[in-house]
This record gives sequence, structure tokens and C-alpha cells, in this order.
Amino acid sequence: MPKVEITIPEHLEMQITQLVDEGEFLNREEAIEELVATGVKAYKTSGPVDDDSEPGYEDDGMMGHDDEYVF
Repeated sequence: MPKVEITIPEHLEMQITQLVDEGEFLNREEAIEELVATGVKAYKTSGPVDDDSEPGYEDDGMMGHDDEYVF
């Protein structure tokens, strides 16, 4: 498995440590791997954010579904 070195803000490091301490993950490596994988899946699902539009709203308010409103 490839190794990656990153620098993260202290508040994120503290949150990861807290998740490990609370038993959500076995260790920091597992926590970071799972959190990055979850973030990539979420990114692929929602796609990149368009900075030109007002944040939080779709252009038409609907995504082609009569029963689904997207914020």
C-alpha cells in the first residue's frame, strides 16, 4: 500500500486522536485511512463544489425529482 505524508491543522489532529481514544478506530493509521476513503466517496457522490453559485442551493432547487429538494 502506498504511503502518504500529510500536514493537517491541529484541530483535525485532535479530533482524530479523540476518535481513536473513544474506540471508534483501532489506531491513527486506520482512522486516517477510513476518514480519507469516506471523504473520497462523499466527493464522488456530490461532485466538486461550484464556487460561482450561491453555496448550499441548486440552480433550480430540484434535481429532476418531484419529491427531492436539495439544499
